[in-house]
Order: sequence, then C-alpha cells, then structure tokens
Amino acid sequence: MSRTVPHLPIEVRRGLRKLGADLRAVRLRQRLPMALVADRAQIAVSTLHRVERGVPSVSIGIYGTVLWVLGLGERIGDLADGSTGAMGRALDEERLPQRVPLRKTPPFAPADGAHGEGTTR
Repeated sequence: MSRTVPHLPIEVRRGLRKLGADLRAVRLRQRLPMALVADRAQIAVSTLHRVERGVPSVSIGIYGTVLWVLGLGERIGDLADGSTGAMGRALDEERLPQRVPLRKTPPFAPADGAHGEGTTR
C-alpha cells in the first residue's frame, strides 16, 4: 500500500536519507541482521528497508523505535531542542536586549555619595 507524500523541501528529503543511511551504518557496525532489528522493532523487514532508505511516509514513531533498538533512543528527544544548533543560537541572540540600561548610580560610588581616600571611580 503506497501513501502519497506531500512535496517536501529538499533539505528534509536529504535529512531523511542521511538519517536512514546513518541507521543502516549503525546496524551494520553492530553486526545486526535486518530481520533481528525488524523483529525487535516489531515491524516488517520491508519497513526497515524503507527506514534505511529514508522514506518520508514511514511514521516518526517507527524511526524512533528503530533508533531505540539500535541504542540511540535518547537522541530523538533532542531533534527539536531549541537550545542547540544555529537556529537556537539565533533565537537566543534575538532575545538579547539591544541596549543595556544605564545605572542611576556608579557601581563603585559609596552609598552616601562622598569620595573617601583610596576610592576609585
């Protein structure tokens, strides 16, 4: 059964293909056969094949389960972490104040306003 997928930006398609290739590379480094990973993820071998090709119509839950089976499950929670990456840094910089307000009193002035010996400004 083939589902139609809306037009995806090229970056998304490339990212999914890279994710699939990376998952395949991890599986091969761990010397795990497709049948075993598919069985542990409770999916068909053909679905795992589609995951490893980065097919966008495969649900994110299946991608997450395959990540988990390969020991990478904790990473899925960091995919959209706004504190990391260029976008997160740009958003943080955008929130920074444009001007720093001036203080009413100089930071090193005595509380009473008198300047005693040894006091620097």
